[in-house]
Amino acid sequence: MDEAGMEGPVWIPTEPPSLENFLAPTMQPIPLIPAIAVVLGLLYLAGVLRLWIGRRRWPVWRALCFLLGCAAIAVTMGAGVEGYGLKMFSVFIFQQLTLMLAIPPLLVFGSPGTLLLRATPHRGLGRMVLQLAHAGLRSRWARVVLHPGFTIPLFLITYYGIYLSGLDDRLLPTWYGHTGLELLFLASGVLFTVPLLSSDPLPVKQGFGGRMLDVAFEMPLHAFFGVVLMMATTPIVEFFATPPASWGLDPMEDQQVAGGLAWAYGELPTVLILVFIAHQWFRADTRQARRADAEADLNGSPDLEAYNAYLEQLAAGTPPGPSR
Repeated sequence: MDEAGMEGPVWIPTEPPSLENFLAPTMQPIPLIPAIAVVLGLLYLAGVLRLWIGRRRWPVWRALCFLLGCAAIAVTMGAGVEGYGLKMFSVFIFQQLTLMLAIPPLLVFGSPGTLLLRATPHRGLGRMVLQLAHAGLRSRWARVVLHPGFTIPLFLITYYGIYLSGLDDRLLPTWYGHTGLELLFLASGVLFTVPLLSSDPLPVKQGFGGRMLDVAFEMPLHAFFGVVLMMATTPIVEFFATPPASWGLDPMEDQQVAGGLAWAYGELPTVLILVFIAHQWFRADTRQARRADAEADLNGSPDLEAYNAYLEQLAAGTPPGPSR
Protein backbone atom coordinates (compact mmCIF):
# COMPACT_ATOMS: atom_id res chain seq x y z
CA MET A 1 0.00 0.00 0.00
CA ASP A 2 1.42 3.43 -0.93
CA GLU A 3 1.40 6.58 1.18
CA ALA A 4 -1.95 7.58 -0.27
CA GLY A 5 -3.58 4.40 1.01
CA MET A 6 -3.99 2.64 -2.35
CA GLU A 7 -2.95 -0.89 -3.22
CA GLY A 8 -1.90 -1.69 -6.76
CA PRO A 9 -0.52 0.16 -9.79
CA VAL A 10 -2.05 3.62 -9.32
CA TRP A 11 -0.90 7.18 -9.81
CA ILE A 12 -2.26 9.92 -7.55
CA PRO A 13 -1.44 13.53 -8.50
CA THR A 14 0.33 15.84 -6.10
CA GLU A 15 -0.97 19.12 -7.54
CA PRO A 16 -4.19 20.59 -6.10
CA PRO A 17 -7.28 19.86 -8.19
CA SER A 18 -8.07 22.25 -11.04
CA LEU A 19 -9.80 22.05 -14.40
CA GLU A 20 -6.44 22.03 -16.15
CA ASN A 21 -5.19 19.14 -14.02
CA PHE A 22 -8.48 17.25 -14.44
CA LEU A 23 -8.15 17.31 -18.23
CA ALA A 24 -4.41 16.70 -18.35
CA PRO A 25 -3.57 13.65 -20.51
CA THR A 26 -2.23 11.66 -17.57
CA MET A 27 -2.73 7.91 -17.86
CA GLN A 28 -2.78 5.48 -14.97
CA PRO A 29 -0.07 2.78 -15.01
CA ILE A 30 -2.67 0.25 -16.27
CA PRO A 31 -5.27 2.21 -18.28
CA LEU A 32 -7.62 -0.76 -18.64
CA ILE A 33 -10.91 1.06 -19.21
CA PRO A 34 -9.49 3.64 -21.66
CA ALA A 35 -7.92 0.75 -23.59
CA ILE A 36 -11.31 -1.00 -23.75
CA ALA A 37 -12.89 2.21 -25.05
CA VAL A 38 -10.23 2.56 -27.75
CA VAL A 39 -10.67 -1.06 -28.87
CA LEU A 40 -14.46 -0.69 -29.02
CA GLY A 41 -14.13 2.52 -31.00
CA LEU A 42 -11.73 0.96 -33.50
CA LEU A 43 -13.93 -2.12 -33.97
CA TYR A 44 -16.99 0.06 -34.51
CA LEU A 45 -15.15 2.28 -36.98
CA ALA A 46 -13.93 -0.78 -38.87
CA GLY A 47 -17.50 -2.00 -39.20
CA VAL A 48 -18.73 1.37 -40.44
CA LEU A 49 -15.91 1.64 -42.99
CA ARG A 50 -16.68 -1.87 -44.23
CA LEU A 51 -20.26 -0.87 -44.93
CA TRP A 52 -19.32 2.42 -46.56
CA ILE A 53 -16.65 0.81 -48.75
CA GLY A 54 -19.25 -1.72 -49.85
CA ARG A 55 -21.60 1.17 -50.71
CA ARG A 56 -23.99 0.22 -47.94
CA ARG A 57 -25.56 2.94 -45.87
CA TRP A 58 -24.88 3.62 -42.21
CA PRO A 59 -26.03 6.85 -40.52
CA VAL A 60 -23.17 9.22 -39.77
CA TRP A 61 -24.92 10.48 -36.64
CA ARG A 62 -24.96 6.97 -35.17
CA ALA A 63 -21.25 6.58 -35.79
CA LEU A 64 -20.55 9.95 -34.20
CA CYS A 65 -22.64 9.07 -31.13
CA PHE A 66 -20.82 5.80 -30.49
CA LEU A 67 -17.36 7.23 -31.08
CA LEU A 68 -18.16 10.21 -28.85
CA GLY A 69 -19.23 7.78 -26.13
CA CYS A 70 -15.94 5.90 -26.45
CA ALA A 71 -14.01 9.18 -26.33
CA ALA A 72 -15.93 10.20 -23.19
CA ILE A 73 -14.96 6.91 -21.52
CA ALA A 74 -11.31 7.41 -22.47
CA VAL A 75 -11.24 10.95 -21.08
CA THR A 76 -13.25 10.23 -17.93
CA MET A 77 -11.12 7.20 -17.08
CA GLY A 78 -7.83 8.16 -18.73
CA ALA A 79 -7.21 11.85 -18.09
CA GLY A 80 -6.06 13.43 -14.84
CA VAL A 81 -9.62 13.24 -13.50
CA GLU A 82 -9.08 9.53 -12.82
CA GLY A 83 -6.15 10.30 -10.54
CA TYR A 84 -8.18 12.80 -8.51
CA GLY A 85 -11.11 10.37 -8.46
CA LEU A 86 -8.95 8.01 -6.45
CA LYS A 87 -9.11 10.34 -3.44
CA MET A 88 -11.93 12.86 -4.04
CA PHE A 89 -15.52 11.72 -3.49
CA SER A 90 -16.94 14.47 -5.71
CA VAL A 91 -14.76 13.45 -8.67
CA PHE A 92 -15.57 9.77 -8.16
CA ILE A 93 -19.31 10.55 -8.12
CA PHE A 94 -18.86 12.62 -11.29
CA GLN A 95 -17.20 9.64 -12.94
CA GLN A 96 -19.96 7.31 -11.75
CA LEU A 97 -22.75 9.54 -13.06
CA THR A 98 -20.95 9.97 -16.37
CA LEU A 99 -20.44 6.24 -16.76
CA MET A 100 -24.00 5.35 -15.77
CA LEU A 101 -26.10 8.16 -17.23
CA ALA A 102 -24.25 10.23 -19.84
CA ILE A 103 -22.16 7.69 -21.78
CA PRO A 104 -24.62 4.75 -22.18
CA PRO A 105 -27.14 6.71 -24.33
CA LEU A 106 -24.33 7.68 -26.71
CA LEU A 107 -23.22 4.06 -27.04
CA VAL A 108 -26.79 2.79 -27.45
CA PHE A 109 -27.66 5.39 -30.09
CA GLY A 110 -24.74 4.04 -32.09
CA SER A 111 -26.69 0.75 -32.58
CA PRO A 112 -23.58 -1.45 -32.24
CA GLY A 113 -25.70 -4.63 -32.35
CA THR A 114 -27.19 -3.78 -35.72
CA LEU A 115 -23.78 -2.78 -37.05
CA LEU A 116 -22.34 -6.10 -35.86
CA LEU A 117 -25.03 -8.04 -37.71
CA ARG A 118 -24.69 -6.01 -40.90
CA ALA A 119 -20.91 -5.61 -41.11
CA THR A 120 -19.66 -9.01 -39.92
CA PRO A 121 -18.73 -11.40 -42.77
CA HIS A 122 -20.94 -14.48 -43.09
CA ARG A 123 -17.99 -16.82 -43.50
CA GLY A 124 -15.01 -17.98 -41.48
CA LEU A 125 -14.60 -16.38 -38.05
CA GLY A 126 -17.35 -13.89 -38.85
CA ARG A 127 -19.87 -16.71 -39.17
CA MET A 128 -18.98 -17.90 -35.67
CA VAL A 129 -19.34 -14.37 -34.29
CA LEU A 130 -22.79 -14.04 -35.85
CA GLN A 131 -23.87 -17.40 -34.46
CA LEU A 132 -22.78 -16.35 -30.98
CA ALA A 133 -24.58 -13.02 -31.34
CA HIS A 134 -27.83 -14.67 -32.41
CA ALA A 135 -27.55 -17.25 -29.64
CA GLY A 136 -27.01 -14.47 -27.10
CA LEU A 137 -30.07 -12.57 -28.28
CA ARG A 138 -32.24 -15.68 -27.99
CA SER A 139 -30.85 -16.76 -24.62
CA ARG A 140 -32.77 -16.62 -21.36
CA TRP A 141 -29.94 -14.62 -19.81
CA ALA A 142 -30.47 -11.81 -22.30
CA ARG A 143 -34.13 -11.59 -21.27
CA VAL A 144 -33.15 -11.52 -17.60
CA VAL A 145 -30.39 -8.89 -17.69
CA LEU A 146 -32.47 -6.51 -19.84
CA HIS A 147 -35.63 -6.87 -17.74
CA PRO A 148 -36.58 -3.95 -15.44
CA GLY A 149 -36.78 -6.44 -12.59
CA PHE A 150 -33.00 -6.77 -12.93
CA THR A 151 -31.81 -3.40 -14.22
CA ILE A 152 -33.61 -1.22 -11.66
CA PRO A 153 -32.39 -3.19 -8.60
CA LEU A 154 -28.91 -3.08 -10.11
CA PHE A 155 -29.22 0.71 -10.18
CA LEU A 156 -30.22 0.66 -6.51
CA ILE A 157 -27.21 -1.48 -5.64
CA THR A 158 -24.77 0.84 -7.42
CA TYR A 159 -25.89 3.73 -5.23
CA TYR A 160 -27.31 2.63 -1.91
CA GLY A 161 -26.04 -0.94 -1.75
CA ILE A 162 -22.40 -0.01 -2.37
CA TYR A 163 -22.12 3.22 -0.38
CA LEU A 164 -24.38 2.51 2.60
CA SER A 165 -23.21 -1.06 3.18
CA GLY A 166 -19.51 -0.28 3.60
CA LEU A 167 -18.64 -2.32 0.52
CA ASP A 168 -17.02 0.74 -1.05
CA ASP A 169 -14.45 1.03 1.73
CA ARG A 170 -13.42 -2.56 1.05
CA LEU A 171 -13.12 -2.20 -2.72
CA LEU A 172 -11.86 1.34 -3.31
CA PRO A 173 -8.42 0.98 -1.62
CA THR A 174 -7.33 -1.55 -4.27
CA TRP A 175 -6.81 -1.03 -7.99
CA TYR A 176 -8.85 -4.14 -8.72
CA GLY A 177 -11.78 -3.03 -6.58
CA HIS A 178 -11.73 0.56 -7.85
CA THR A 179 -11.56 -0.49 -11.49
CA GLY A 180 -14.18 -3.18 -10.92
CA LEU A 181 -16.61 -0.60 -9.53
CA GLU A 182 -16.08 1.65 -12.54
CA LEU A 183 -16.78 -1.25 -14.91
CA LEU A 184 -19.88 -2.09 -12.86
CA PHE A 185 -21.13 1.51 -13.21
CA LEU A 186 -20.71 1.42 -16.98
CA ALA A 187 -22.28 -2.03 -17.35
CA SER A 188 -25.30 -1.18 -15.19
CA GLY A 189 -25.85 2.06 -17.11
CA VAL A 190 -25.73 0.28 -20.46
CA LEU A 191 -28.07 -2.50 -19.30
CA PHE A 192 -30.57 0.07 -18.02
CA THR A 193 -30.40 2.19 -21.18
CA VAL A 194 -30.60 -0.53 -23.85
CA PRO A 195 -34.31 -1.43 -23.30
CA LEU A 196 -35.18 2.29 -23.23
CA LEU A 197 -33.41 3.63 -26.31
CA SER A 198 -31.99 0.82 -28.39
CA SER A 199 -33.13 0.22 -31.96
CA ASP A 200 -31.07 -2.99 -32.11
CA PRO A 201 -32.81 -6.37 -32.22
CA LEU A 202 -33.64 -7.35 -28.62
CA PRO A 203 -35.12 -10.49 -27.05
CA VAL A 204 -38.19 -8.49 -25.97
CA LYS A 205 -39.26 -4.99 -26.99
CA GLN A 206 -40.64 -2.99 -24.09
CA GLY A 207 -43.63 -0.72 -24.65
CA PHE A 208 -43.28 3.05 -24.49
CA GLY A 209 -45.42 3.29 -21.38
CA GLY A 210 -43.24 0.77 -19.56
CA ARG A 211 -40.10 2.65 -20.61
CA MET A 212 -41.39 5.92 -19.23
CA LEU A 213 -42.36 4.24 -15.97
CA ASP A 214 -38.85 2.79 -15.65
CA VAL A 215 -37.25 6.20 -16.15
CA ALA A 216 -39.73 7.88 -13.80
CA PHE A 217 -38.92 5.26 -11.16
CA GLU A 218 -35.17 5.71 -11.61
CA MET A 219 -35.12 9.51 -11.54
CA PRO A 220 -35.60 9.93 -7.76
CA LEU A 221 -32.96 7.30 -6.93
CA HIS A 222 -29.85 9.39 -7.51
CA ALA A 223 -31.63 12.61 -6.49
CA PHE A 224 -32.48 11.20 -3.06
CA PHE A 225 -28.97 9.77 -2.78
CA GLY A 226 -27.64 13.27 -3.39
CA VAL A 227 -29.83 14.58 -0.56
CA VAL A 228 -28.45 11.86 1.73
CA LEU A 229 -24.90 12.94 0.93
CA MET A 230 -25.61 16.63 1.46
CA MET A 231 -27.41 16.08 4.77
CA ALA A 232 -24.81 13.73 6.24
CA THR A 233 -22.75 15.16 9.09
CA THR A 234 -19.96 12.57 8.83
CA PRO A 235 -18.14 11.11 5.82
CA ILE A 236 -20.26 8.49 4.06
CA VAL A 237 -17.15 6.83 2.61
CA GLU A 238 -14.20 6.68 4.98
CA PHE A 239 -11.82 6.09 2.09
CA PHE A 240 -12.40 9.66 0.85
CA ALA A 241 -12.10 11.19 4.34
CA THR A 242 -8.32 11.68 4.07
CA PRO A 243 -7.37 13.43 0.81
CA PRO A 244 -3.69 14.36 0.35
CA ALA A 245 -2.78 17.30 2.58
CA SER A 246 -1.21 19.17 -0.34
CA TRP A 247 -4.64 19.45 -2.01
CA GLY A 248 -6.04 21.58 0.81
CA LEU A 249 -9.48 19.95 0.70
CA ASP A 250 -12.20 19.68 3.35
CA PRO A 251 -13.68 16.15 3.00
CA MET A 252 -17.13 17.29 4.17
CA GLU A 253 -17.24 20.15 1.67
CA ASP A 254 -16.16 17.70 -1.02
CA GLN A 255 -18.99 15.37 0.04
CA GLN A 256 -21.43 18.27 -0.25
CA VAL A 257 -20.26 18.81 -3.83
CA ALA A 258 -20.68 15.08 -4.50
CA GLY A 259 -24.26 15.26 -3.24
CA GLY A 260 -25.00 18.26 -5.42
CA LEU A 261 -23.65 16.43 -8.46
CA ALA A 262 -25.76 13.34 -7.71
CA TRP A 263 -28.84 15.54 -7.49
CA ALA A 264 -28.29 18.02 -10.33
CA TYR A 265 -26.02 16.29 -12.86
CA GLY A 266 -27.90 13.03 -12.48
CA GLU A 267 -31.24 14.61 -13.39
CA LEU A 268 -30.36 16.08 -16.79
CA PRO A 269 -29.62 12.83 -18.72
CA THR A 270 -32.73 11.12 -17.34
CA VAL A 271 -34.95 14.07 -18.25
CA LEU A 272 -33.54 14.03 -21.79
CA ILE A 273 -34.17 10.27 -22.01
CA LEU A 274 -37.74 10.81 -20.83
CA VAL A 275 -38.31 13.50 -23.47
CA PHE A 276 -36.82 11.27 -26.18
CA ILE A 277 -39.08 8.34 -25.24
CA ALA A 278 -42.15 10.61 -25.24
CA HIS A 279 -41.17 11.91 -28.69
CA GLN A 280 -40.69 8.37 -30.01
CA TRP A 281 -44.06 7.36 -28.58
CA PHE A 282 -45.74 10.29 -30.32
CA ARG A 283 -44.06 9.44 -33.63
CA ALA A 284 -45.05 5.77 -33.35
CA ASP A 285 -48.69 6.68 -32.65
CA THR A 286 -48.67 9.15 -35.56
CA ARG A 287 -47.30 6.52 -37.96
CA GLN A 288 -49.87 3.99 -36.77
CA ALA A 289 -52.71 6.48 -37.27
CA ARG A 290 -51.47 7.26 -40.79
CA ARG A 291 -51.32 3.57 -41.67
CA ALA A 292 -54.84 3.07 -40.33
CA ASP A 293 -56.13 6.04 -42.37
CA ALA A 294 -54.40 4.79 -45.52
CA GLU A 295 -55.85 1.31 -45.06
CA ALA A 296 -59.31 2.76 -44.50
CA ASP A 297 -59.02 4.86 -47.67
CA LEU A 298 -57.97 1.80 -49.63
CA ASN A 299 -60.21 -0.93 -48.22
CA GLY A 300 -62.81 0.99 -46.29
CA SER A 301 -63.56 0.75 -42.58
CA PRO A 302 -66.19 -1.83 -41.54
CA ASP A 303 -66.71 -0.15 -38.18
CA LEU A 304 -67.21 3.28 -39.75
CA GLU A 305 -69.57 1.88 -42.39
CA ALA A 306 -71.65 0.11 -39.75
CA TYR A 307 -71.85 3.30 -37.71
CA ASN A 308 -72.95 5.32 -40.74
CA ALA A 309 -75.63 2.72 -41.51
CA TYR A 310 -76.82 2.99 -37.92
CA LEU A 311 -77.14 6.77 -38.23
CA GLU A 312 -79.05 6.40 -41.50
CA GLN A 313 -81.52 4.04 -39.83
CA LEU A 314 -82.07 6.52 -37.04
CA ALA A 315 -82.63 9.37 -39.52
CA ALA A 316 -85.14 7.26 -41.48
CA GLY A 317 -87.05 6.38 -38.32
CA THR A 318 -86.27 2.70 -38.69
CA PRO A 319 -85.49 0.93 -35.41
CA PRO A 320 -81.87 -0.16 -35.53
CA GLY A 321 -81.19 -3.83 -35.42
CA PRO A 322 -80.26 -6.79 -37.53
CA SER A 323 -82.19 -7.13 -40.76
CA ARG A 324 -84.55 -10.12 -41.11
